[in-house]
Amino acid sequence: MTRPIVGIISNSYLLNDQYPVHAGGVMNTDAIAQVAGCMPILVPADPAHVSVEELMAQFDGFLLTGGRPNVHPEEYGESPTEAHGEFDRARDAIALPLVRACVEQGQPFLGICRGFQEVNVAMGGSLYPEIRDLPGRMNHRMPPDGTLEEKFEIRHKVSVKTGGVFHEIFGADEVMTNTLHGQGIKEAGPRIIIDGVAEDGTPEAIYVKDAPGFTASVQWHPEWNADGDPVSRPLFAAFGAAVQSFADARRSRARLSA
Repeated sequence: MTRPIVGIISNSYLLNDQYPVHAGGVMNTDAIAQVAGCMPILVPADPAHVSVEELMAQFDGFLLTGGRPNVHPEEYGESPTEAHGEFDRARDAIALPLVRACVEQGQPFLGICRGFQEVNVAMGGSLYPEIRDLPGRMNHRMPPDGTLEEKFEIRHKVSVKTGGVFHEIFGADEVMTNTLHGQGIKEAGPRIIIDGVAEDGTPEAIYVKDAPGFTASVQWHPEWNADGDPVSRPLFAAFGAAVQSFADARRSRARLSA
């Protein structure tokens, strides 16, 4: 039996400040292959190369990764400022309609950091450009210096709703996570359920109400130490199970129609 296939949405970068690449972190592919039990394949997130329809047909699920570029504020009706940082309009053009298509058809996705923000924007929500500038909020950004271990260190608590989607995944109503983001949810989209928050009230875990498939998304980075972390492992395992179920159902339909 072949593994179900997960498309990992890439980011556009310049390698050595010169050579353009579509990039994705190794820790993302590790988490998908080793914990979710799926085949990871990097997707060039650019409508010049792929369409949403092609992606939906070829993949069984999607990992909406984090990345330095942010969702362009025009996607939620606001003007860009210096605080909004860098953008990747090609990824916006793929990821946002892909989220809506997955919600409509029940195709599983897991959103991480920027991916979490993409899900909210795709479903009609908006973002703050800089969480740490808001009254009463803490700095959610990663430390500017140090090793990877220090940057991805577990740093704050997330409380999830008892009996909710994430409580079911984690088996707990409080978990400890890392934090490496500057932006965050301003207004939740009409179907976005905020199921987990940080100690300062910042939304950290969401899903799409009444979606037929897996739509769990988190603001932190569970791909770090996914196999060994007690929060990351059940999240990727749940996503992998949802992708496997979707793939099985699609194969079954294909056999019946043959």
